[in-house]
Amino acid sequence: MASGIEARSYAQVAPRKVAFLGLGVMGYPMAAHLLRAGHAVTVYNRTASKSEAWRDEFAGDGVAKSAATPREAAQGADLVFCCVGNDDDLRSVVLGSDGAFGGMKPGAIFVDHTTASAQVARELHARALASGLQFVDAPVSGGQAGAQKGVLTVMCGGDPAAFDVIQPVAMAYARACTRIGASGAGQLAKMVNQTCIAGLVQGLAEAIAFGARAGLDMPLVLDVIGKGAAQSWQMDNRGRTMVEGKFDFGFAVDWMRKDLGLVLDEAKRNGALLPVTALVDQFYAEVQREGGNRWDTSSLIARLTRNPKA
Repeated sequence: MASGIEARSYAQVAPRKVAFLGLGVMGYPMAAHLLRAGHAVTVYNRTASKSEAWRDEFAGDGVAKSAATPREAAQGADLVFCCVGNDDDLRSVVLGSDGAFGGMKPGAIFVDHTTASAQVARELHARALASGLQFVDAPVSGGQAGAQKGVLTVMCGGDPAAFDVIQPVAMAYARACTRIGASGAGQLAKMVNQTCIAGLVQGLAEAIAFGARAGLDMPLVLDVIGKGAAQSWQMDNRGRTMVEGKFDFGFAVDWMRKDLGLVLDEAKRNGALLPVTALVDQFYAEVQREGGNRWDTSSLIARLTRNPKA
């Protein structure tokens, strides 16, 4: 399929007029799945040529349009989806004279898939309500491959009535879309997700490096222990490439450090103790200094195999 977006079957849902803001490696396929599920989709991207390319690529799949501003994209939409880089990027597409909130009709719902802070989610939720709108924070897990296959996991925070509207629509690119709690709860759940991943990848990196130095056939070892209690998504999907030292794909170290920064900032506020997470964050900083900014997060093993004393 074009752009690596895989064909899948979609549940029958009443078609909606939607907008999608942000066409990065996640947003590009997510918007395409919405279109293929039968919704009319208008896209916006900071680099206009990308939104135009998306429109041209998927014009044969349904009503596909591009817009020059977030406000223009949001006009008349029932739902406005967004997936951008960070808190500042999110505010830039939501607020101001060209922001989405300025173009949304009363009662429309803004669904934010950005991995951002819980504070910005609560801030924008309050501003949405004051403007007669709804806001759902809905960060995703599953990476670029999950977006292309339409099998992301979506963690939502917001009002139950708004969630009930967006959930069946979001299933166009998800295998699960769950309301965790009130505004900000989706972002907090994503922080839990990233904390789990950070510790797990470091443990897997140490195990593979240890086994290799002991002279073991590590692909064989991973195959064996992957059938027992050590099994994990990371082992199944990254174990062999870690052994091979291949990292030019997947969820970038820069993105993981951004996410872990959100986790550690939140921990300072709520008093949680995260010693392993803080340590792994610094290990990722070492990978960045070695030029691995865009390597997959599994590249933690590089600091062990290239520098055994790390």
